[in-house]
Amino acid sequence: MVAGKSFYDNHFGADEAFYLELEGLMSKQAMVVLSTAPDKVVAVRLASVLVEGKLAACVNIVEGVRSLYWWEGNLHDDKEVLLVCKTDEAHLKELTATLEKLHPYDCPEVVALPVVGGSVAYLDWLIKQLD
Repeated sequence: MVAGKSFYDNHFGADEAFYLELEGLMSKQAMVVLSTAPDKVVAVRLASVLVEGKLAACVNIVEGVRSLYWWEGNLHDDKEVLLVCKTDEAHLKELTATLEKLHPYDCPEVVALPVVGGSVAYLDWLIKQLD
């Protein structure tokens, strides 16, 4: 550790106050949930339900995804649309249940990743949208 610098300065290149503010915000754990849809129409329908229902603050719809995967013993190579859903831990269970209920796939991808850092202003906005 360099003398006169905090742990955060040395390891992350930012001041400690920034990370303390971020840690306070993260008491409501922000999450990114990934899912795929077979096409844009389905992706928009799912995203709309999640955002309008305040289960996600934002859903990015990313076209042009190619997925290779095993399903029922066969290797598939399909075009899909990726949904990148921003939510929090408190809404994760309901968001997952909603995707599983409305999704046309028998076994839809729903993978939740914790957000461990980022823009304090953006994460604050995200959490406020879900209140």
